[in-house]
Amino acid sequence: MMQFTEAPPQPLHQMTPFSNPTMNKSQIHKTRPWLGFPTSKSLGSFGDANCMEKLLVHCANAIESNDATLAQQILWVLNNIAPPDGDSNQRLTCGFLRALIARAAKSGSCKMLAAVANAPSNLAIDTHKFSVIELASFVDLTPWHRFGFTAANAAILEAVEGYSVIHIVDLSLTHCMQIPTLIDAIANRHEVPPLVKLTVATAIEDFPPKLDLSYEELGSKLVNFAMSKNVMMEFRVSPSSYKDGFATLIEQLRVQHLVYPESSEALVINCHMMLHYIPEETLVSIPSTNSNPYAFECSSTSTASSFRTMFLSAVRSLDPTIVILVDEDVDLTSNNVVCRLRSAFNYLWIPYDTMDTFLPKGSKQRQWYEADICWKIENVIAHEGLQRVERLETKSQWVQRMRNANFHGVSFGEEAVSEVKTMLDEHAAGWGLKKEEEDLVLTWKGHNVVFATAWLPA
Repeated sequence: MMQFTEAPPQPLHQMTPFSNPTMNKSQIHKTRPWLGFPTSKSLGSFGDANCMEKLLVHCANAIESNDATLAQQILWVLNNIAPPDGDSNQRLTCGFLRALIARAAKSGSCKMLAAVANAPSNLAIDTHKFSVIELASFVDLTPWHRFGFTAANAAILEAVEGYSVIHIVDLSLTHCMQIPTLIDAIANRHEVPPLVKLTVATAIEDFPPKLDLSYEELGSKLVNFAMSKNVMMEFRVSPSSYKDGFATLIEQLRVQHLVYPESSEALVINCHMMLHYIPEETLVSIPSTNSNPYAFECSSTSTASSFRTMFLSAVRSLDPTIVILVDEDVDLTSNNVVCRLRSAFNYLWIPYDTMDTFLPKGSKQRQWYEADICWKIENVIAHEGLQRVERLETKSQWVQRMRNANFHGVSFGEEAVSEVKTMLDEHAAGWGLKKEEEDLVLTWKGHNVVFATAWLPA
């Protein structure tokens, strides 16, 4: 169950169906389900995932058309079949129910729904701030992130062989949690390890998981760890944001590339579940003017682009040794909330389903895990414009973007595949690995979850 920043009201699933808190008992007793909807005694048939998805879609359509009466009816049903402490499908649906109420609070005549439902939209999801030890342990619980770490590290080690300096630009959702394993592997492969330069961007505190220490403190810990492995490391923080496609970071790398064009330094761009936060075409188009931080990437024939496209073109201009792109395999870019709801519902059942295999009910880690998922659901469903930052794309969409930016994919070697399989053996039997052309894909019960791709300049 989620944690809240203030004392929560009576749980939705225990409330009289959307009764006004000021109503007296005689008024409450007159409240009844609406025509065409089941009574609470006959809600059992609504408990399967397909039915829950249909109800959520109908509710979203009602909210979008400002049909407060219909939305209220459907919310009543959902409220009774999806308790926050139920099975995985019920908890998933409860997350979407909450997000729809938050969206309704912003939508015309449906604003009254939030007040009627005791204003749950005022209750911010309390995403936990992790210590480094907590986050490292949290990430190790599931292959969700470990898969990408393992595949990426194997590809990086192969690509940087023979270089005396390795510059890693780590654009990672998990705050450098991949790096210690990579440092350990570098130390074990070299009698005299190369110098490692690690550059990170600072502005990634807008979304979970969140750290309880600064990046300067994190960098100090990583440098000390590297020293303990006899690896010299330099740690740099770039004050750069995903909101403009990490333009400041790109410019810093560009200047360095111009100053040292023939450097024996390997440049690794490691992108782990971070690039989908860069604005893409459905959010904003960037005119090719001098005020555009990526104006240098616009051709004379180009009239507009997106920060996502320009970021990849700018990375290509740096002629990196290798680019690693790992992300979740789902499309959440549609401007239609119902399309996003369907895509998200048919993807985010996976973390809820896997959770039951490794986190006991009521554990703190399970609360943290579910709060992070609920944050994602609410961002996808309740928000629009610049506030909606969860703009995931599928593997095929990213592959096309990379090819358009003049990269070509490289296959993961046998060592990478072997290491990923060994890692998966440590987890539940439902996890699997498949190879799609050059790429690796993590699966759960046969469904694509996360992809890992490696790219070289064409």
